[in-house]
Amino acid sequence: MLNQRTISAAIALAALLFMAGCSHKLVATEGQTQVAIFPDEDTYKKLAQMKAQGGVAGMLGGMGENLAAGKLDNGTPVKIISSDDIGSQVEVTDGPSKGMKGFVPKANVD
Repeated sequence: MLNQRTISAAIALAALLFMAGCSHKLVATEGQTQVAIFPDEDTYKKLAQMKAQGGVAGMLGGMGENLAAGKLDNGTPVKIISSDDIGSQVEVTDGPSKGMKGFVPKANVD
């Protein structure tokens, strides 16, 4: 029969492994120091589509990104809530924006 100390150690080890598996961080694109975090994936898709059109629509898409998206520092720790092939819905786990939730493109999450 297992004693209390062995059971406690096993629980602590399991908790550490669980926490280590959940640690992700934001990664800024080259030349940038911050990552844009969008309210949701639909907002990201609409703004990305506008920027891709170029011209006036592209300029409005860039301005819309500045207004709609928050900015977080490179290396900000996050927990992935859900993800797909475009990006991830994340929650900030530490720092001044702790608890903030939003969508981040796939290239900006490690």
